[in-house]
Amino acid sequence: MANTLELIQHKTERAAAGVLIDALINRANADRTKTFNQLLEMGKKFWGKGFSDEWYENAKKALSNPDNRWVRYINRLLDETDPHVAKMALLNLGFEAFFRGTKTIRKNRTIYNCNIPWLILFDPTSACNMHCVGCWSGTYGHKHNLSFEDMDKIVTEGKELGAYLYMMTGGEPLVRKKDILRLAEKHNDAEFSIYTNSTLIDEEFCKEVVRLGNITFQLSIEGTPETNDSRRGVGHYEAVMKAMDLLKKHGILFGTSICYTRANIEAVTDEKFIRMLSEKGARFGFYFHYMPVGNNAAPELLPTMEQRRYMIKKIRWLRSSECDIDFYPMDFQNDGEYVGGCIAGGRNYFHINSAGDAEPCVFIHYSNANIHDHSILEILQSPLFMAYHHGQPFNNNHLRPCPMLENPEILQKMVHDTGAHSTDLESPETVEHLCGKCRDYADSWQPNAEEIWASQTHKKPEYVNYEVK
Repeated sequence: MANTLELIQHKTERAAAGVLIDALINRANADRTKTFNQLLEMGKKFWGKGFSDEWYENAKKALSNPDNRWVRYINRLLDETDPHVAKMALLNLGFEAFFRGTKTIRKNRTIYNCNIPWLILFDPTSACNMHCVGCWSGTYGHKHNLSFEDMDKIVTEGKELGAYLYMMTGGEPLVRKKDILRLAEKHNDAEFSIYTNSTLIDEEFCKEVVRLGNITFQLSIEGTPETNDSRRGVGHYEAVMKAMDLLKKHGILFGTSICYTRANIEAVTDEKFIRMLSEKGARFGFYFHYMPVGNNAAPELLPTMEQRRYMIKKIRWLRSSECDIDFYPMDFQNDGEYVGGCIAGGRNYFHINSAGDAEPCVFIHYSNANIHDHSILEILQSPLFMAYHHGQPFNNNHLRPCPMLENPEILQKMVHDTGAHSTDLESPETVEHLCGKCRDYADSWQPNAEEIWASQTHKKPEYVNYEVK
């Protein structure tokens, strides 16, 4: 626990960051270069030797160029976001998570000799008002909920370890709208990001989100009205459009959550679709490779090898200087190179389901520990999580990062060696059954991944398990 002197120092540093952030989001500030560099200096101070000179000089050069695509992107984001929402996001994600949190996390990884996450994902409820094809959570029903006290415990203990970003999925998290607002208000120094189907976002809720300022959203959408509604149900596409309009009107930060499958991959990466998202106000998006999780999964939705190769090229083009769309996409499966492979098991994140079971990943439904019986630290030191800690990276080719999808023999061994049990809330699935659905895919992807990995001409970052430097 922090002592009085540390608390005073923290408060003083947060206030100083707030002054710089106020200058940054001031809409009369036509040239933000000086403030960008001041914040960069603050980051270097906090990260110390972990903030390399090369990284610092490259960042400074980029932020000093007003014509840089991503500087223009950041300025647009600041100008169109509600000032209070922008300030809270920069304070909580920038100051607390990136600056203070990163330093605390790296220190605690050394102290406790285990993974300490940068973010924690949890499910407030298993309840969902939709039943999307191939989704396990839509079949779970209304049986399980994390109490407010459970969620408060997760955030309180997570912050003590250095985690200041909390994502929520489900079920549909906004079924628990009142408790989520209460949680965000109590922990106003943390950032909350919600994966939602959009159907429960309304005017009154948006006003509360602006008042608090520390909640962002990822809206589920999958291409055209036809490709979207064929999986998510008639009328869902229209509901997402309405939610986007409301969030944009109120200046609330939001992005997208897109599951790409064999059936929709062209639709969800089409340039017209991405431009539409940008025009609607979405400024970032997470792409998730379909995973055949659960006894009711639909393995036929797994992308083909050609589609996955296409996805890698498309995402990188969307982030390149050749693309002028103000939308930043991230690919959970194909961006392993930039985060050192698998980030699960607490290395960067882990998942707590609505029954309280701590799972290494939202797609890995096996556990040794439950939040009702264990602290966050005890979870991170449990056998399955330590197997992740010792095993990462699971493959030196970071286009094959996952111990399930691309290296299924590894997950199978970890589950058996640690005695982890299935946490599927409807129909427990053996690890042999799960990994069996991935074997052919893994074998087919391996030569493709090796070819692409070998052909890349840029310098690949070395793997680091985030130790203190």
